Amino acid sequence: MLMPQWIWQQPQWPQFSWQADKLADLLRRCTSEQGRLLGRLGAVGDESSRQGMLDTLLQNIITSSAIEGEALNAGSVRSSLARRLGVHEPKEAQRTSRSEGLAQLMVDATCNHAQPLSVERLLQWHSLLFPADDSSQLHTPVRVGELRGNEPMQVVSGPLDRPTVHFEAPSRHGLEQQLETFVDWFNVASTTLDPLLRAGLAHLWFVTLHPFDDGNGRLTRALTDLALAQGDHQAVRFYAMSASILDNRVGYYSVLEQTQKADMDVTPWLVWFLQTLLAAITAAITNIDRVLNKARFWQAHRALPLSKEQLKVINRLLDGGAKGFEEGISAAQYQAVAKVSKATATRHLADLLEKGLLQRLPGGGRSTRYEIALEQAEHPKS
Repeated sequence: MLMPQWIWQQPQWPQFSWQADKLADLLRRCTSEQGRLLGRLGAVGDESSRQGMLDTLLQNIITSSAIEGEALNAGSVRSSLARRLGVHEPKEAQRTSRSEGLAQLMVDATCNHAQPLSVERLLQWHSLLFPADDSSQLHTPVRVGELRGNEPMQVVSGPLDRPTVHFEAPSRHGLEQQLETFVDWFNVASTTLDPLLRAGLAHLWFVTLHPFDDGNGRLTRALTDLALAQGDHQAVRFYAMSASILDNRVGYYSVLEQTQKADMDVTPWLVWFLQTLLAAITAAITNIDRVLNKARFWQAHRALPLSKEQLKVINRLLDGGAKGFEEGISAAQYQAVAKVSKATATRHLADLLEKGLLQRLPGGGRSTRYEIALEQAEHPKS
């Protein structure tokens, strides 16, 4: 008798098992960080909350497509999301059928998390991924809103004459029943599981079924967002799982391949999933702390007269991340960001130091750098 090559060929499929003792600490840490995140959300105002959710959903959509090697027009997707979330955007990019479909899919998966999953809903999501008038899909014909055809579904790499098969999905025969079994589990049988384990298992199960010609990865991650939203019991999203997956895309595909070629003990996959989720939640807490620090900073310094150039640079520093200057800002960088002369930059920096908004970092001369004086926000100068 031939040994099973793929996990779905195991006699116990899809009865997953895992080693609870190897997951306990990760589950505790994820739950603890989720609690910290929810605590931070209570201090964020409604407007900041809406903007934060818009940023998170946008990041999820952009990075989920980037995992598959697709670069989206972020401006178009943002405009489509903003319209659905009721967030005012001062500069709206042109919306497309592609951006509208992606936004509708993400909003449905997160904001409508109380609605039960169904095969029909999954087919609708697939249709949203591939709008009929999207010219980028003309050269890759896909059965839109339908399950895949009878051809073998494989994930391969390498030359055409010697391809490496990383994964082969279950046969098309009986796929409808397998999908119905998954949906029943998702809606009923899985609800007694830990919500985070449930999300990880749903991700693995659905991507292993690979029910469509294309878009399986993106729909799997949308389904994961749905499961996480159901676990949180709220539509507000402030962490982007897809962004953390993109940060370790090689690891993602590697652990999937190893799991799909192994037996029904999926502990290694769940460890990877929880570690990635923990990274996403931790990043979200860091971002919210920046928002709260920025609000406190301007509350403390709201009465100070500042030029528009000074406001621009201070906000850039407060935003941090990729847009900020982690090692402080120099006079030359101030000049470039504010688009002012060298003399004006020097004068502006001296004024910001005098008002207590900036502080010097160690060093001197031309290498002098400045950072936000956040501790001054609690005790601003009178």
